Amino acid sequence: MYKYSFFNDYSEGAHPAILELLAQTNLAQETGYGEDVFCREAAELLKAAIGNPTAAVHFVTGGTQANLIALSALLKSYEAVIAPRTAHINVHEAGAIEATGHKILTVPTADGKLTPELVQQVMDEHTDEHMVKPRAVSISHSTEVGTVYRRDELAALVQCCRANGLYLYLDGARLGAALTSEAADLTLPEVAGLVDVFYIGGTKNGALLGEAIVINRPELQSDFRFHLKQRGALLAKGRVLGLQFIGLFRDGLYFELARRANALAMKLARGLADLGFRFLVPPATNQIFPILPNDLIAELQKSYGFYIWSKADAGHAAIRLVTSWATREEMVDEFLADVRAGRPR
Repeated sequence: MYKYSFFNDYSEGAHPAILELLAQTNLAQETGYGEDVFCREAAELLKAAIGNPTAAVHFVTGGTQANLIALSALLKSYEAVIAPRTAHINVHEAGAIEATGHKILTVPTADGKLTPELVQQVMDEHTDEHMVKPRAVSISHSTEVGTVYRRDELAALVQCCRANGLYLYLDGARLGAALTSEAADLTLPEVAGLVDVFYIGGTKNGALLGEAIVINRPELQSDFRFHLKQRGALLAKGRVLGLQFIGLFRDGLYFELARRANALAMKLARGLADLGFRFLVPPATNQIFPILPNDLIAELQKSYGFYIWSKADAGHAAIRLVTSWATREEMVDEFLADVRAGRPR
C-alpha cells in the first residue's frame, strides 16, 4: 500500500461541489439522451466560455471515447490522422482509432508537440491514391509529456492545416492544466477559435467522469448524434454529465482546480530542481518528468505510486509524477523530504 499515489489525476472521485450538485438534483425527472435541462445549461455555459454561440456541444464519458468518435466522424474510410508518436490515440487507446478503420500517421517529437514542418513531412510522403490520405491532425494540450502549445505555435499549425486541407482536432483531457500553466499564453476562447473540433476534459479535473466535445465548424455538426449513438456514447442519463460541467463552469471551478494541480506540480519540480535533478522536458503543467537514479527510484517506489516513463541512461530513468486537484500539499512536502533524506543522486 502506497503512502501516496502520483500515478494520475483521476485517482480520486469528484470535487465535493460536483457531488453536492448531483445530490441536489437527484430526484428531478428529466428527458434522456443529453436533451435534458442540465445538458442544455451546461452547453450554453461552455459556448459562453469559448466565445462561440454557434458551436455544437456533446457530452461523453471519457477521453478515448471522445477521440474515437470525433476523429472517425471527421474521416472518410480511406483517410488518416497525423499525430505525435507519443499521442494518447497512438499509445494508450488499444488501437481504438485503428479499430474504426483509420490509420494514425505518427512522427517523433522532442517535446510531444507537432510542428508545421512535421505535418508537412507526412503530407509530402503521401502523394496518391495508393496510400491513405491524411485528412486530420490530432494534438493534445497539454501533451502527454506535460508541455503546452504557445499561441504562435498553434497559429502556425493552424496555417499549415488550412494550406493542406486538414482538420485540426485537439485532445483536451488536460486542457485545464494547459490553460492555467505558468507557461501558457493561450486562453480558452483563443484555443477554441483556432481548432475545428476539440474536447474539454472533466475526468482529470474534478469530475467523476465526462468530457465535452465541442464542434466549431458548422459543416461538421450535422448528424453527430448518430455517431454518438452508434458508438454507445448517447447516454440515457446524460444529465449526469451535463450537471458536472455546470458545476465546473458556472463559477470558474474548472480553472481553480487546474490551477491548484499545476501549483503543486511546480512545487514538486522546484524542490527536485533545487536538489540538482534534471527533467525529461521543462515542467509546465501537473505532469512532471524528473530524471532520477534507478536506486533512488526503487527506494521511492516502496512508498509512492508513480510510473517509470523512459530510460535515460544505464543508471537513470525519467519518472512521471502527476498531481491533481485533490493532492495534499503535505504529501508533496513528504515526497521531497524522502528524496532529500540522503538518497543517492
